[in-house]
Amino acid sequence: MDVSGKGAQLAYFFLLSFFPLLLVIVSILPYLNINQEHVFRFMQTIVPTEVFLLTRGTIVEILTTYNGGGPLSIGIIGTLWAASQGMNAILKTLNEAYETEPKMGIINRGWSLVFTVLLILVLLLALLVPIFGQRYMYQLFDFLGVGASFVVFWNYVQWILPPLLIFIVLLLLFWLIPYTQPKVPIRTVLLGALFSTVSWVILIYGFSFYVKNFGNFTSTYGSIASVIILLLWLYFTGMILIFGGMLNATMYKRYLAKNKRGS
Repeated sequence: MDVSGKGAQLAYFFLLSFFPLLLVIVSILPYLNINQEHVFRFMQTIVPTEVFLLTRGTIVEILTTYNGGGPLSIGIIGTLWAASQGMNAILKTLNEAYETEPKMGIINRGWSLVFTVLLILVLLLALLVPIFGQRYMYQLFDFLGVGASFVVFWNYVQWILPPLLIFIVLLLLFWLIPYTQPKVPIRTVLLGALFSTVSWVILIYGFSFYVKNFGNFTSTYGSIASVIILLLWLYFTGMILIFGGMLNATMYKRYLAKNKRGS
């Protein structure tokens, strides 16, 4: 598989899907009573600092000016369809790693839409857990008489939660997406999901360090430097997903070979 070429392809579709996906999530936030600052804090934990700063203006614009008719409106359904382009590209790429035949186009897009909705639900859950979890966990610690230990405990939770969230999302994607017979066992995708999670965490901090200390994008690309930085990060993200999928495909082939020998 051409990992570099597929990574570039995924980056293109990720870019097309990034803001439509954000728009769908934002349209739901008023119903959940979540303010901008919570969204910003969450964004800073799952993307490099420079990517967040470069896209913050657009995020603010969407958060402050969007006045759609709600998550069930026709406009949101169309936006959700646009947001599913990135998931559709992931679906095709992972199935290619497993060397499986793609289904009909409309079926692929249907599954992409389903996985996009699931991704949105997981992201919304990740936004809600720190807000409501902190409140209820403090009440529990206070009830047990160890309220003073809550701050230390919650600091650890805030560090662990984003990588755990990324791992769960990737595990579900790697497990549910491939069109294989027999179905991919979940244990064969654990290694790829773990690899991709660790690599993505390293990318979040390593990319920020590189851009801040070595990258001179402004002098090279001028006014479009922000777009180049975002595309570069999405490109590396795509390659991480591809390597994780290829690792899982290898584990799946070993699983089939083992079962064949056993029979």
